[in-house]
Amino acid sequence: MPAAAQHRRTRTSRLARKLAVAGTGVAVLALPLIGATSASAATPTVQTATTLGYSNTLDGWIRASLAVMAEHGIPGSYDGIYRNVIRESSGNPYAINLWDSNAAAGTPSKGLLQVIDPTFNAYHVANTSWDPYDPVANITAACNYAAQRYGSIDNVFGAY
Repeated sequence: MPAAAQHRRTRTSRLARKLAVAGTGVAVLALPLIGATSASAATPTVQTATTLGYSNTLDGWIRASLAVMAEHGIPGSYDGIYRNVIRESSGNPYAINLWDSNAAAGTPSKGLLQVIDPTFNAYHVANTSWDPYDPVANITAACNYAAQRYGSIDNVFGAY
């Protein structure tokens, strides 16, 4: 074989190897994107009043929370939740207490049932939002806490 032909084959082989390596790199880079797409499709929807088919009002938030609580075996009634929500926040999901001992310690009470962040995080219920101002997440976490501490939110008649 002439030297010129040997040189061309080597250059062609090198080019083919580079393309194969580059193609593999592109495929490897694309895998996380493909995986992220299918993983996000499998991620459960955060349960809110609207995703559960209830109105985005205090009534809907309580009813949605009761549905989530039933799924997780957390006791409580509409009346018990409503009574405590009205006492704690007057039904304002963005209520925040900036004056009590919790606030002075740097952890103000937040949301419909005035839950501090450590309690919210400890009693958070799966598939609800991690936002303590989210009405369903706040009610459900607070009811989970009340169930563990007092047996039910229905047994709470004052600050807890």
